[in-house]
Amino acid sequence: MEHFNPTMVTLAREARGYTQQDLAERINTQKAFISKIEHGELGVSEIILDSISKATSYPLNFFFQPGTILPMNLSYRKRKKVPAKVITPIEAKFNIVRNNIQFLTRSLNKQAPLIPTFKVTEENTPNLIAKQFRQCLGLQKPVIDNLTKVLEDQGIIISCFEFGSERVDSRSILTDDQFPIMFLNKSHLGDRLRFSLAFQLGHLVMHTYSPVPADREISHEANLFAAELLMPEEAIKEDFKDGVTLPLLAQLKRKWKVSMISLLYRADDLGLLTPNQKRYLVQQFNQAKIRRREPVELDVAKEQPKLIHQMVVEYCNQESLSLPQFTQVLALELEDYLELYC
Repeated sequence: MEHFNPTMVTLAREARGYTQQDLAERINTQKAFISKIEHGELGVSEIILDSISKATSYPLNFFFQPGTILPMNLSYRKRKKVPAKVITPIEAKFNIVRNNIQFLTRSLNKQAPLIPTFKVTEENTPNLIAKQFRQCLGLQKPVIDNLTKVLEDQGIIISCFEFGSERVDSRSILTDDQFPIMFLNKSHLGDRLRFSLAFQLGHLVMHTYSPVPADREISHEANLFAAELLMPEEAIKEDFKDGVTLPLLAQLKRKWKVSMISLLYRADDLGLLTPNQKRYLVQQFNQAKIRRREPVELDVAKEQPKLIHQMVVEYCNQESLSLPQFTQVLALELEDYLELYC
């Protein structure tokens, strides 16, 4: 029991959406008892740990892994108000994946990627930074056909699983070794996933590796970066030269692989619409009932991350492991592994 990690009790509990009171009732004890265990103030017997393991459906070796919990930061892309009971299980799963990725990268002797970073100033705006980033990566075509591949080619790890809520889009965090991981909500549509990736990339290159003053609107900066990255000003203006209409937005969605509403907002941000024109177009969206769900026939294909799978295959080949054996190494039940990685 000397290698027992109380942090993993917290992760297991939160990943299942349990409060301390919930877990206490499931193992027939008091909330204060669970709190003391999680804070490392109380030793835990094999009997109690076995009860916690069964109550949370995580194997015993899960609780003997090294690892910490990263606090929630500002790099979420989500609706403004999301209750803690929704965020907490998602956050716990982020941390579980983060610990798994850290194990893999260390086991495979991977070196953290060198991501170009930029400082936002009055002169060096997020729009300009997006242009500079494109130049750094040699992205010459206006349309980025597969943003997921572009980022994975840079060594950025993308984890895509269902968050259990539509209200959270994405988040980016770093492992202890500075490997960037972007988390995407698998249940979202392809265009939304692409914009979430671009949004998180903005956070990564502008905010993650250096301190940012508290008064900065970093979500707004990330949105500006994402819009310029996916819809470069010079090219998109040409598409809007004859005005903005609903049929044109539908046509351009196929070209740019972003939502019609994103294209509308982009035209507005670039000063190509009057307030009345924007209001009229939004009314058309509402009348056509496509504000929240655009036509199915225009759906953008979801890009498929491959880097995690490649690392898993490399590790299993290196250690001569089957998939069930590998899930045991990660201290996950097969069902949890499939939920997070398949």
